[in-house]
Amino acid sequence: MPHQTLDSKNIDTLRNIPDLIPVYREYYEDWNIRVFDRKKHECRNYVSPNRREFFKILLITEGIGVFTIGLNTYYIEKPAILFIHPNDIISWKNLSEKNRGFYCLFKKAFLNEHTQLKTAIDKYDLFTDKAKSIISLNEVEASRLESIFIKLYEEELSGNKFSEDSMQAYVQVLLIESIKIGNYPKPDNVSDEYKYIHQFFQLLERETTNINYTTPIRIKTAKEFAASLSVHPNYLNALLKKHTGQNVSTHIRSRLLEETKILLVQTDWSLQEIGYSIGFADQPNFNLFFKKNTGITPSEFRKSYHL
Repeated sequence: MPHQTLDSKNIDTLRNIPDLIPVYREYYEDWNIRVFDRKKHECRNYVSPNRREFFKILLITEGIGVFTIGLNTYYIEKPAILFIHPNDIISWKNLSEKNRGFYCLFKKAFLNEHTQLKTAIDKYDLFTDKAKSIISLNEVEASRLESIFIKLYEEELSGNKFSEDSMQAYVQVLLIESIKIGNYPKPDNVSDEYKYIHQFFQLLERETTNINYTTPIRIKTAKEFAASLSVHPNYLNALLKKHTGQNVSTHIRSRLLEETKILLVQTDWSLQEIGYSIGFADQPNFNLFFKKNTGITPSEFRKSYHL
């Protein structure tokens, strides 16, 4: 299939995505590194403007999709390997029924335990240099990287007490082999509309990432976000609705809910402190907000993860 730009194919990278992922349940689970076979665990369509606690390496050996990272969008129809930093704002839309490859997730804490891997990540800059986020592969290169992923996958399944040591070594080999290939494709064109969408998600992330009860969220309404981006609220709302199927308020609410869940699970803050952090001056309104959108109270949610 000859390469076609996004404009000629008229691909909307974010519209009609049925299963946005507001929170990875894996975020809360006790693991350091995981490997998935794409034939069994397909990368779903998603927009991820949210903070993740893991790095991701995705190997695509078969399948077609549209991948957006920041302001760079790529139409992927040939083998490729992708490197995704926890802070990257990304979206993925799958365009084919057959998908083959692997992906590996590893948490920041994993790097703290394996300083050699952290050194390699810093050295090769694949996760932080956006020009290196995607590497195109030929069939031989894809097969070689796939063999490394298979060893990673088998090592995780073995459950050996030294599995994580072996796996971090294989990840280092992946980095080295990828940087040796170094075939970095140029991104496709992105519309001005999507730039506003990216700026909105970037602002939303900045406003919610470091909130706590000493520095609660500063802005949380659609009008406030639009003012910060110097656009009319109706225009921003129309853009988000057009390209994601959800309005500004829905995205803000989903992000606040996600941050609330993280704080409930990973801190011992009181419910009043958490509610204040996300913009609720009194606990009853916070409880009402959470239960209305999740079906359970904040206290019930916290208990469900500490059973």
